[in-house]
Amino acid sequence: MKTINLLTQQQNNKRIALGFQILSEALEGAGFSVRRPELPELSSYRELEGDILYAGTLENDTGTEWLRQEELLLFHAEEPGEEGFYLLSCPGHLTVVCGGDDTGILYGCLELAGRIREQGTLPRELAFGETPVYRLRGPAVGLQKTKIEPPRRTYEYPITRSRFPWFYDRELWSEFLDRLLWMRCNVLYIWSGHPFSSLVKVADYPEALEVTEEEFRENQDIFSWLTRECDRRGIWVVLKFYNIHIPYPFAIAHGLELTQNNIHPLVADYTRKSIREFVRSFPNIGLMVCLGEALRGNKNKTDWFIHTIIPAVREGMEEAGLTREPPLILRGHDCDPQDAMTKAMQQYSNLYTMWKYNGEGLTTCLPRGNWQQLHRSLSEIGTTHIINVHIVADLEPFRFLAPLYIQKCVQAGRYRLGADGLHLYPMFYWDWPYSPDRTNPRLLQADRDRIWFEAWFRYAVQPDREEAVEKAYWAARFAALYELSGEDGALLLEAMEAAGRCAPRLLGRVGITEGNRQTFSLGMTMSQLTNVSRYRPNLELWNSVAVRGEQPEEYVRREQEGLPHIGETPYDCVEEVAALADEARTKFQAIKEHVPDMSGELCRIGTDVEALWLLTHSYCHKIRAAMEVLKYKAGMDGDCYGDISLLEQAVRYLGQSLEAYRELAALTKQTYLYANSMQTPQRKIPFPDGERYGHWTACLPEYQREYENLVKHTKELKEGRYRPGKQSEAGILPLRPAPFRLLSDNAHTFVMTSGSSISCDRVRKLQQLVPELQGLTGIAVDFEKAFEGNLSVTVELSEDSFILIGYMRDKSIQWLQLPDLETNTHADDRGGLAVLYRGAVVAEGCPVADIHAYRYEAGEHTLYFGTGAYLIAGIIPADTVLQPREADYDGKVADTLDWLYE
Repeated sequence: MKTINLLTQQQNNKRIALGFQILSEALEGAGFSVRRPELPELSSYRELEGDILYAGTLENDTGTEWLRQEELLLFHAEEPGEEGFYLLSCPGHLTVVCGGDDTGILYGCLELAGRIREQGTLPRELAFGETPVYRLRGPAVGLQKTKIEPPRRTYEYPITRSRFPWFYDRELWSEFLDRLLWMRCNVLYIWSGHPFSSLVKVADYPEALEVTEEEFRENQDIFSWLTRECDRRGIWVVLKFYNIHIPYPFAIAHGLELTQNNIHPLVADYTRKSIREFVRSFPNIGLMVCLGEALRGNKNKTDWFIHTIIPAVREGMEEAGLTREPPLILRGHDCDPQDAMTKAMQQYSNLYTMWKYNGEGLTTCLPRGNWQQLHRSLSEIGTTHIINVHIVADLEPFRFLAPLYIQKCVQAGRYRLGADGLHLYPMFYWDWPYSPDRTNPRLLQADRDRIWFEAWFRYAVQPDREEAVEKAYWAARFAALYELSGEDGALLLEAMEAAGRCAPRLLGRVGITEGNRQTFSLGMTMSQLTNVSRYRPNLELWNSVAVRGEQPEEYVRREQEGLPHIGETPYDCVEEVAALADEARTKFQAIKEHVPDMSGELCRIGTDVEALWLLTHSYCHKIRAAMEVLKYKAGMDGDCYGDISLLEQAVRYLGQSLEAYRELAALTKQTYLYANSMQTPQRKIPFPDGERYGHWTACLPEYQREYENLVKHTKELKEGRYRPGKQSEAGILPLRPAPFRLLSDNAHTFVMTSGSSISCDRVRKLQQLVPELQGLTGIAVDFEKAFEGNLSVTVELSEDSFILIGYMRDKSIQWLQLPDLETNTHADDRGGLAVLYRGAVVAEGCPVADIHAYRYEAGEHTLYFGTGAYLIAGIIPADTVLQPREADYDGKVADTLDWLYE
């Protein structure tokens, strides 16, 4: 039997020890007897019998110093940097694993072990090195659930075995961490709303603990074990939390809201002490800070970071006896990250920044516009900047097996955005660790989506691998994973690259948002394609993370005005994505001919290809239908009459779309539990409520009604029997008021009627209002203070009620803007995000206002909405049946054509 001696001067280093363990297993499998002798001086290595392997760091290691001094260890390329390694065969049967640090040695041992397994022996002509290009590389896992647990809100889940049994499964964790190590990941991001109340006790606030004593001890034990296991694999644990969330028992004890939109002294004291205790208890863990989504006002958020979070970390450091600052990552979401970082860097140095790569989807490898500039500005601060591949809502729930597309995205992160860190969401985040496939037992995402993880991290280590080499690599990888021939492995790669481009292209051309509030795979309504402004589109989807082009309405407008088209048109998109879907389907059919008894995961990939083909063609037909409706709208008269043949053509296209969707619903009924991992009211598109509309079968009846209504109204228009127009207000009764007390002295009540002033700093008289609001008791606030973001109003409600808030239809900074689900997941916690009465109030000196209704429980509430003036139009009982409608007091005619589908 061959003998090999493994040598290192760092005998007690746990990462090198793990590297040697992995090497030993590979060497023993190749027929070697592995020994671990002690050797005073490396210069006498020839005295040992057999092969010798020496592992040492580039600096501060006498063994590598001697090898370099004697010119035995030379580098044909760059020396290993941070976490880098270099493998070299030296004279005298000596193999050297030189690392830029101990993690680099571990990675070098991994690389060498892989080569030993591949070749069946110890390679004799080694001269290979690699240093990761992206400094941070790792996945996010969420201590989150698919549904909200009232009375708690979004993100709020105490850490318990009943909620997260997988979190306590050490075998599952070990397998996952080993896979992360194999992919050269060096960070594990764990997301939670407010994790501290499950992990630490705060002496001054014992009521804040959200778990039992037994659960608390179990949490501390598993978290300590997890951090140790990560550390020996070179993985840094980062705990992410939102602001400001507080524990439910703490909120009840002190009569506070669960989410705080303003800085409260008691909450600041509790948060500071809980973070301090966490840093003291877990000194080797980093923190990721999201300064929103509950906290409002950018100044508040920066102040919270500077005066609460960073001082808490410093106090924890002092108590733990730390000399090195724990890492702090500022997530640039829902705040002014430049301002926060500029001020933070004056008192803390170990800082990182993060921003979403394509928002909350995956839409392009060519990011541009405002979001590109934000990335560039953060990357130029001088700290490590991380791209966050977030949620990927447009890809749910299907597999994404397009590694060559992913390579381009990682390259774009580096060259277009200036990033050197990667944070990767799993493909079905809210239901981790399980996939949405209808299987028994359920599939694990780490297994189902292994190509997703492997590709991102392969290219985070080295983005600029040659395309031809990568095609061959992935074809072979697919063939090995799915037991295919080399030819079929290459075919599968080509099929999945084509399939992977369909949803990103479609979303970028016709989507409302790349974010969480749209489940793209469930389709879109005709109204969402022909009256997009009604759904408050995120313009950065079109302008920052989609190829330059025209949305349907813009295309028709340019046609009408005789202007040339710029970039991708809707027709370009439809033609090209249909061809991509066809290509994917055809190539997978060719594989099926070679593998007639296809089963297991390969069969599930095939049903995904078929589902994506049906979804793509359903979208393409529907976009064509929408284009016909928009052409009709552009040419119709004041009574909404125009070329009926256009609507008849729209009916034909919509029928074809519906038939494809019907097949899709039937297929996915057998293959998927649900389409969206976030099954909460935040999901608004295509239909409100992600739990009720979480599957294609639930959406199909709505699309059927949409089609039937278009058929019906088209026929009525053709026969001259349909007269769309503004709704009459005759017979509409005022709403019944609810009793309340105004507790603030910075505001006063008034009667909602013409001539009343809606503000208390100066007269702004009501000129027109819908009859529903007539006679209600409004609250006049100080607009000037609201302009500055310094306005809060406290009321006491006698019963559960709706508070009616008026948002001015103006994007100017002085007016409060409707909260945005793209940046504030809590925006719809109290309902009211949808307009109740559109264009319902006109007051002098103000834009026309839309009325929204927010539900509040009986009791005392302090209303703080952020910066900008607004109208409090009244308070009504919560059992009021609300009938949304369009008032259009801004003079706009209801010519959206939404009535065609209703």
